[in-house]
Amino acid sequence: MGIIDSLRHEALCVPMSGIDAVINHGRSKPGLIALWAGESELVTPAFIRDAATTAVEAGETFYTWQTGIPALREALARYHTRHFGREFHANEFTVTNGGMHAILLALQATAGAGDEIIYLTPGWPNLAGAAAVAGAVPVPVPLRIREKEWVCEVTAIETAITPRTKAIFINTPSNPTGWVATREELRAIIELSRRFGLWIIADEIYSRFAYGMLRAPSFADVMEQEDRIIFVNTFSKNWAMTGWRIGWLNTHPSLSQKFATLVQYSTSGVPQFLQRGAIAALDHGDDYVNAQVTRALAGRDLLVDILKKTGRIDFAVPKGAFYLLFSIAGLDDSAQAAIELIDRAKVGVAPGSAFGDAGNGFLRICFLRDIEQLKAAADKIDEWVRSR
Repeated sequence: MGIIDSLRHEALCVPMSGIDAVINHGRSKPGLIALWAGESELVTPAFIRDAATTAVEAGETFYTWQTGIPALREALARYHTRHFGREFHANEFTVTNGGMHAILLALQATAGAGDEIIYLTPGWPNLAGAAAVAGAVPVPVPLRIREKEWVCEVTAIETAITPRTKAIFINTPSNPTGWVATREELRAIIELSRRFGLWIIADEIYSRFAYGMLRAPSFADVMEQEDRIIFVNTFSKNWAMTGWRIGWLNTHPSLSQKFATLVQYSTSGVPQFLQRGAIAALDHGDDYVNAQVTRALAGRDLLVDILKKTGRIDFAVPKGAFYLLFSIAGLDDSAQAAIELIDRAKVGVAPGSAFGDAGNGFLRICFLRDIEQLKAAADKIDEWVRSR
């Protein structure tokens, strides 16, 4: 027996991300247009970088509050009050080391070994992977395509509920489909939560990337104060801060100390100088986010226009987030197709199979990128499809 066989069963069995497998194949290829990851090519804006640099130079390098410095939690309350039209308070927020850390803490708080967590698929693979490593059982409920739109069947969520179900994880706007839940769907899911005594983990990190509206509908719009909802979010997407690894939880105030303890036993907090940059993002970054949304919409429309003309590529036009999930006539193995695109077209996309069985046969491309880069990639995909 090798040394690796002595690891926990859950650690041994968790699969490598299908996205990482493709990235590892193409990372060093010269001339590759890499659109496989959920980030733009832009660096974090100067006003955010400068705030963090100033804090470092001022000596803010010590241990800090595990829930986040008061100034950041107050900025989070201001940001939410501004965008959700009702009052939020600093004691509802816990600062985390990125959105993934926020999700891990939400999982730790709601589900343990043998418990089930329902999630929608195709869906971001890290949720299912993290739940499985913790010993919980991720239960996929497929979104459906109906009349060129992704649709969530709330009745299918209800059917998936068992006595072991502890939480429902909802990502809207959705990565990778671009599905955006309506207020009616969110109300129906809350009703399930109330009826069966379940937690909702609400991943709304793309809420500002909702096309044709100021932001996507949120559970915050339709919930009651005592509903069992944990919101997970991140600075990564809105403000081009993917490498900063800073996010937040929004919870009932009574949970604040419990999540502070979970932070203590995982990371012991987020560096204070990074939190100063996050404050600048929240207080002064609305125009930047609006510009990014406009940029993403232009990228989406360009991709849709070029790929539609091939006659062999099919998709539902995404209503939110910044990904296009598309299928190609005759394509069955999306992982192999993603490798082919790297080798033959020099375009890096994520295989749909990385997002669960419901994603196989699809490919995902990020369109929050330079418009000329997107045009070049779309033309290369078009050429590759026509040559198959």
